[in-house]
Amino acid sequence: MRPIDMILLLVALVLITLVVLQSSKDSAANAFSGEKSELFNNQKQRGFELVMNRITLGVSLLFITLSVIAIAI
Repeated sequence: MRPIDMILLLVALVLITLVVLQSSKDSAANAFSGEKSELFNNQKQRGFELVMNRITLGVSLLFITLSVIAIAI
């Protein structure tokens, strides 16, 4: 296993962890009933949610970049 593959695996695990830690915008009851509430659709993210969203975006871009590099090598 090459070093780039190990780094890619580590970044993938971090990305999976970040996605699991984020809260869902839909409730479980609405998912099963098929109902879609649009009351809180236009709320902006603040605080911890905003930080988690930006970190997840950065790690996902890093994952994509490392994947392209691993394929090219």
